[in-house]
Order: sequence, then structure tokens, then C-alpha cells
Amino acid sequence: MTKLKLGEVCAGYGGLGLAVEAVFDAELAWYSEFEDSAEAILKEHWPGVPNHGDMTAIDWAAVEPVDILSGGTPCQDLSHAGRRAGMTEGTRSNLWVAMREAIATIKPKYVVWENVRGAYSAKADSAVEFCSGCMGDNAGGTEPLLRALGRVLGDLSDLGYDAEWRGVRASDAGAPHARFRVFILATRRGGATQDTNG
Repeated sequence: MTKLKLGEVCAGYGGLGLAVEAVFDAELAWYSEFEDSAEAILKEHWPGVPNHGDMTAIDWAAVEPVDILSGGTPCQDLSHAGRRAGMTEGTRSNLWVAMREAIATIKPKYVVWENVRGAYSAKADSAVEFCSGCMGDNAGGTEPLLRALGRVLGDLSDLGYDAEWRGVRASDAGAPHARFRVFILATRRGGATQDTNG
């Protein structure tokens, strides 16, 4: 039986990809990573697997198609330990847009996205709200109307995917600390119209 093929963006040291390989019995076909130190680790553990580099410069139509696309897009602007600038224009966390474009072009059967607890509460913007406040008035409150997790789930839905998400602490998997992460598993709907707008 042929293994599912995996592509990973924002690969880092390869931890998420390693987990996806194990859970899906998949094989890493390619990855995208531009940090030299992370790339050195990836080359050591996955020799011969191509690195497509900076995900914002990739022609997604030219990469090998994969069954699964995974990625943990940058968390700095979502994290409670960071600036909390959110998933908005000009932030590192808005690199989700490049992952979304990869999904829209490649159309993998599965998408796995990982991020920090702050994805539940960090602000986000999207083409869903075409002008500030159009979806409602926060009555001067400080809470955002659209949050990062909602943005990712909405984009996945627009692209033809159904998704489930869970928050998992590292201690749930036996680690001696409670580092919390949000995971989304999205499955492409059969025959869904693909929409890359927004």
C-alpha cells in the first residue's frame, strides 16, 4: 500500500511533520523552511527531501502534489508572551495567508495546523469583514470580533474543508510540563468548489 505524501510549511525542526507522519503513516515529500539552523536539523533527519525555502516565494502549482499539508505558522503575534498584534496585515502570524494559498492550489486531502493558545483570543482580519466594524460593533470593547482560530477555520471552510480542533497540553502526552497547543485537522469535502478569495 502506498504511503500518503506529506508537505510541511514552517517546518521548524520537523516536530509536527514527524507526528503527522506517525499518525497518518505518511512520508515527507517536501518541506518549506528558511531558517538555517532548522534546515540543518531537517537535512539530518530527512536527507534528500527537498526544501522549497521561503513559503511566500513558492509557486505552489510547481511543487509535488501531496495528500497532507501541515504547518505551524508563526505564533509570535498570537502568543500571550508576544506583542498580541494578531493575525493581521504585516504580522508574522499572517503568514497563514501563504499556507492558505498553498492549500488552495495543492488541494490536499488533509490539512493539519498547529499554534499556541493565543489563537483562541488574538485578533484577526479577513476579507469576511470588508470594512472595520461591518460585522458588528464591539460597543467600544477591547475584545476582537474575529479571532485567529476563527479566521483559519473560516478560510478552511471557504476552501472546501471541514475541520475539527482541539487544545492539547504537552502533559496530556506525558511531558513534564503543560505547554498548550491548538491543533486543527481539516478534511477536504468531496466535490466542493474551491475559492481562493479572501
